[in-house]
Amino acid sequence: MSVIPLVFTSGWASGINAYAVVLLLGVFGATGVSDEVPAALQRTDVLIVAGVLFLCEVVADKIPYVDSVWDTAHTVIRPVAGAVIAALLAGESGSLPELAAGAIGGSTALMSHLVKAGTRMAVNTSPEPFSNIGMSIAEDLGVAGVVTFAIFNPVAAAIIAAVLLVLGIVIVIFLASRIRRFLRRRAQRREEKRLAGAEGPWPPG
Repeated sequence: MSVIPLVFTSGWASGINAYAVVLLLGVFGATGVSDEVPAALQRTDVLIVAGVLFLCEVVADKIPYVDSVWDTAHTVIRPVAGAVIAALLAGESGSLPELAAGAIGGSTALMSHLVKAGTRMAVNTSPEPFSNIGMSIAEDLGVAGVVTFAIFNPVAAAIIAAVLLVLGIVIVIFLASRIRRFLRRRAQRREEKRLAGAEGPWPPG
């Protein structure tokens, strides 16, 4: 069977939480649940690092504004992780060139990451923190559920991931005005901090 559905699904999930994808696939491979997981993802050191980073993401992803800073820092990390995971999966199966798999996984991860980051910017326009927590939990459960489903039914999981990606893009477009408001507010805070730092303490001396 072609590995493309699993590559696409892992790319989509990596754009949301790359560490969870590495951890889940690694555990599935190490426990013998799946034979399609490459040995590189099953290594103990990889699983430990992925587990620690996953716990960091679980915390950072639920704090308003901190989640957007975290997303910004992962603009490169998540697409690269999606590309690497996809290339490893393709190399394990031998049914798809690794370069093509990397392109699919990386581009899909980038799109889902932009959807996640854009949605969080819109959510951060709300003064209460509960929407961030609810959104983060939904994302964590979605990634875990779809990746797990992909191990047993990769085609159906890929269809679900594609639908969620399209819905996410539509939602971000719909929330564009709120996202612009968030960006203006963040730029204003940076400018205020810059001016406060330039003026120094008052009164002087």
